[in-house]
Amino acid sequence: MSSSNNRPPGLWSIVVFKLGKGILFFSIAFGLWSLMDNNLPEDLRQLLQQLHFDPERRFWADISARAAKITPANLAWLGSSSFLYAALSSAEAVGLFWRRRWAGWLALAEGAFFIPIEIFELSHGFTWGLAIILLVNVMIVVYLYRNRGRLFDPAGRLVAVRKE
Repeated sequence: MSSSNNRPPGLWSIVVFKLGKGILFFSIAFGLWSLMDNNLPEDLRQLLQQLHFDPERRFWADISARAAKITPANLAWLGSSSFLYAALSSAEAVGLFWRRRWAGWLALAEGAFFIPIEIFELSHGFTWGLAIILLVNVMIVVYLYRNRGRLFDPAGRLVAVRKE
């Protein structure tokens, strides 16, 4: 059997999605950690001036006031949380790539965990971004649950896709 026959597009799309999410959250973590010793209101002011925005406008002044309340401990906590979530997404991607049963169940559990939260958030204010995230999460959970038998071996060994 050629390797192209062993690559179910749904599973590999999920692997790419999870890997992309891992890279995004690693970037967020390192970005937050890099800001820990910065003067955030002054950094915002400089950025706004470079972008030719008026930092004295009320909107930017309010954001600057909020940025002044962010502590290095808050940034460290958010960075650590982002790092852990990135590690989880990356582990899921690697496990799904190797078609490990534990990774399938982990991805199912993660997706199922966030669905009620996303529905709750949508009930308090609809945004297209959150609706798309909810839709993707539901599709991942349904796909992995319906195809768990053919994608993952019960003994945890690597599995070839059965031709249907």
